[in-house]
Amino acid sequence: MLPSPEPPASAADIARQVAAGRVLAADVLAASLRLHEEWASRLNGLVQLRRREAEAEATAIDDTIAKRASGAGPLAGVPVSVKECFAVRGLATTLGILSRRGLVDREDADIVRRVRAAGAVVIGKANVPQAMYLHETDNPVWGLTRHPLDASRGPGGSSGGDAALVAAGVVPLGIGNDLAGSLRQPANACGIAAIMPRTAALGEGGGFDTLPGLQAVRPRAGFLARTVDDLGLAVAAVGAAGPAAAVPSKPRRVAWWDDTGPIPPSPAVSRAVHEAVARLESHGLEVVHVTGDIATEAAWLLLGIVAADGGDDVRRLFAGSRPTKGVGKLLAIARLPRRWRPLVAALLRLTGNRSEAEGVLRTGRRTPAERAGLIAARDTLVTRFSAAVTGCDAAVCPVSAVPALRQGSAARLVLAAAPCLLANLFDLPAGAVPVTTVRTDEQRHRPWSLDPVLRAAAATDRGSAGLPVGVQVVGCPGRDETTVLQVMRLIEAGREQPTRSCGPR
Repeated sequence: MLPSPEPPASAADIARQVAAGRVLAADVLAASLRLHEEWASRLNGLVQLRRREAEAEATAIDDTIAKRASGAGPLAGVPVSVKECFAVRGLATTLGILSRRGLVDREDADIVRRVRAAGAVVIGKANVPQAMYLHETDNPVWGLTRHPLDASRGPGGSSGGDAALVAAGVVPLGIGNDLAGSLRQPANACGIAAIMPRTAALGEGGGFDTLPGLQAVRPRAGFLARTVDDLGLAVAAVGAAGPAAAVPSKPRRVAWWDDTGPIPPSPAVSRAVHEAVARLESHGLEVVHVTGDIATEAAWLLLGIVAADGGDDVRRLFAGSRPTKGVGKLLAIARLPRRWRPLVAALLRLTGNRSEAEGVLRTGRRTPAERAGLIAARDTLVTRFSAAVTGCDAAVCPVSAVPALRQGSAARLVLAAAPCLLANLFDLPAGAVPVTTVRTDEQRHRPWSLDPVLRAAAATDRGSAGLPVGVQVVGCPGRDETTVLQVMRLIEAGREQPTRSCGPR
């Protein structure tokens, strides 16, 4: 059996060729580690490397296949990165908090066990935002992760380290999770694909629970990859696609909207939705335009539910450590007493800051009765959404109001992720798929504003030419992740497939 001089780049090709004995898992891993070394200082995405353990596991896979033994697995030899919040035996789960640096994982998280049982080789842990509280991957333990195309921008978050590694070609598959866009936001920023299955399909995956008091909405484990087929392979490999998905019905009708809620969309964001819808129409699907007002209401409602404890759960994680400036700002807003919020909101409006004024009014600590009211409002909203998309298999909409954020702007642009929050609030399967890149003439279309949030959005647009923009696909009530992946494949089919990275740019 001869080693391959150029191991395949996709997870599906790697698994197929390793299982057939045409490529060595050890060679695939070596290529992945070489790319990591080329990119390491540029990205700072892989922050905990398990080289020796991974090499031993790849060799064991090759030995098993050479002996014609069974059990190579559907992910045989596929290098995988793991978001830092998932336990990997022998590594640490710090969440980017200094006081947690010495806490070593004693066993693998459930999702890690599943991918390893499927034959994947875990190369290490990828960086996260501190306490996973921002869409910006930076913390005082591991430092700042940078976008593969533009070091002045971030890869998003909170699964930002994994997204950067996948986009750069270091690994074909990353494991992350998503409570408020944490898979889809970085996928969109980096020009790759992501899938967030339903809770019933995969669950939380054993990730560290930063919000134990939050029961109404829970984070969900999922995957990042450069192709939709690789996402489908991963979902099937860990048993997240149930028996009903074996012979799925073809999607026939798709709803769509291009609203992005409190922050109007960048021109490229709207164009990406229109292009994706046109691709679906070309494949014979019926498309139905609906307004995005329910998605906007869902976003505000989810933010209210998450902030209902006043930030207490996250604050407890720090145990004497200081949060970063951005995280500290959000925790201060969460802690603000509700009786002061109307006054603070009025002062913000006087200075032109209407976006954050609305956020102050919509969030904050709630009594048990008020929390119950939020859940009742969610149930009413689910009914409205189901009626709006009756007869539809999925919905296509933006992922974010803007392309990849500039470093340091995430605390100001929390509301850019508003389009993602409906799927989390309603526990619907959702994914992100790349569609296009920002054109030069799409960088300066926002009117001047006093609102610092809208000014930050305009600053994000400037200099964004060439950055990727994707769309979100949300499964309608009663549909599963298989339907989402089918629609994503049809959208993906209309663009050039991603190529192997040739090293840092």
